[in-house]
Amino acid sequence: MTKITDLHKEWQKKPDYQKAYEELASEFDLASAIIYARISAGMTQQELAEKMNAKQSAIARIESGKQNTTIATLERIAKATGTHLKISFEK
Repeated sequence: MTKITDLHKEWQKKPDYQKAYEELASEFDLASAIIYARISAGMTQQELAEKMNAKQSAIARIESGKQNTTIATLERIAKATGTHLKISFEK
């Protein structure tokens, strides 16, 4: 069975894929950070949703990158997962 990382490496060789991936990199990074915070806290999407007084489906949309997320929501996620929100701009 081919791993997604293997496919990603292969697809990176294609200019169209690489351009699209780079355009979405910040969204991937944000979604990955949210998933990592939740999993590190030992929580399911449902548990995180309950702590935030939200629906599990909202957490799923946030983690999939299909929903724009406000700073207020990111702060609620940080609080619920026992983490701190840090936003930076880098060159």
